[in-house]
Amino acid sequence: MTITLIQERLKNYTPLSKQDEINALKEIYQEIALAGLARSEFFKIAAFQGGTALRIVHQLARFSEDLDFVLLEPSDAFRWQAYLKAIEIEFNSFGVHLEIKERKEAKGAIKTAFLKEESFARILELTYDRLPSDEQKITIKLEIDTLPPEGSHFENVFLTYPYPFSVLIQDFPSLFASKCHALLCRKYEKGRDWFDFLWYLSKGTPVNFFLLKNALYQAGPYQGKEIPNEKQWLQKELEKKISALDWRSAQRDVENFLRPEERKFVESWSADLFHQQVKKITIC
Repeated sequence: MTITLIQERLKNYTPLSKQDEINALKEIYQEIALAGLARSEFFKIAAFQGGTALRIVHQLARFSEDLDFVLLEPSDAFRWQAYLKAIEIEFNSFGVHLEIKERKEAKGAIKTAFLKEESFARILELTYDRLPSDEQKITIKLEIDTLPPEGSHFENVFLTYPYPFSVLIQDFPSLFASKCHALLCRKYEKGRDWFDFLWYLSKGTPVNFFLLKNALYQAGPYQGKEIPNEKQWLQKELEKKISALDWRSAQRDVENFLRPEERKFVESWSADLFHQQVKKITIC
């Protein structure tokens, strides 16, 4: 394998802007990192989740920043080190050299590592010239939940770049449950979360409510509170969030992760729109 495979992959995106090109390159790097993890048998102990999983596996119409995972069984002994070495070897096979760092001082159940690469403008032929003022580094954060709430369901899927390999991923209802947990508990608002929310509803995806309840009991403002096993409770709590959100700010958050032709779909965002959509939620 050579850098040519990355170059060809990047051209296939036909980027329409400088931001579009960087988003595409970051996604290619994410796919290579997943291939390295698959080689290391990481997916025997963990599963892919989050917005990047939706993008790469299920073709969500927005780019994503981080690679998020969840252990299949709780373990406070998990360390990224061995798996980061596998990722490094994978990138080296393409002629790409990374700066890799595990955040060893991090406390709590979420274990974090970072992949950084700052030579892309020199080793790749880019459609858009990089100015000194432009970001010169690709950074990908890897996070894994080492104390997963009970209730996830999983499925194996196959990816084809940079070569065919298998990935274990949360199923749709479990992914939606994880997204609802983020919507209800995240300490800051992300328009990307609401973009994903609409996507799940458009697919008719039910929420794995058992998983959601366990996640809410485990972390966030709902700890110690009774949560009724009904969709009306979830709809009401989401409506509170919708009423309080700055929707223009939410639009700005997601716009940089959309291709230019997709941005028109967030221009009509409003509290009224989401109040109508939240009525479509179902649980399983």
